[in-house]
Amino acid sequence: MTTSGRIQILRADERPATAWLNGGGVTREVAGFPTGAGLDAFDWRVSLADVASAGPFSPFPGVDRVITLVEGPGMTLTVDGAGHLVDVPFRPFAFPGDAATDCRLLAGPVVDFNVMTRRGRVGATVDVLTAPAAVDVPPEATVLLVCLAGGAVVGDDAVLDRFDAALPAGPGTCEVRVRTGGAVAVVTLRSTTAP
Repeated sequence: MTTSGRIQILRADERPATAWLNGGGVTREVAGFPTGAGLDAFDWRVSLADVASAGPFSPFPGVDRVITLVEGPGMTLTVDGAGHLVDVPFRPFAFPGDAATDCRLLAGPVVDFNVMTRRGRVGATVDVLTAPAAVDVPPEATVLLVCLAGGAVVGDDAVLDRFDAALPAGPGTCEVRVRTGGAVAVVTLRSTTAP
């Protein structure tokens, strides 16, 4: 982890890989809150997963999920009996984490980007930039930027390589210069509990 101005940088090469309980892949946590919280205690958690084989998703009662295909031919997710084709890179798909969900790979392994929020505590929006943009960092929100492909420069000089992330200090506007062919996920997390 490094700091560039008012931006905290989270480097991909500093994340340990954690094997799934069912052996179907590995997950690398990008960031979460509270820091160090387990899977049953987070308010929000953002991760990247290498999915090597088909199988059921672990249930997360009371959690909302957004999954985005990053690499590979894609997958079909069956959520509470309804099929959803997730085969277009960088197109977020939202579903409830407590729904019975099964994954079938279309033609080999994939890498996906996951955002999970505790329902009733935190809500999230996930947008993907493929061109330079000014990102709003609201005073009541946490914004996490994750480079999903290529590279980007955040703020004046914070360079993100593939899978690096940045936490800009808000409020304000953060310039994100996405390199040609790159993609940066903008995850905006807001508390949904009454003050």
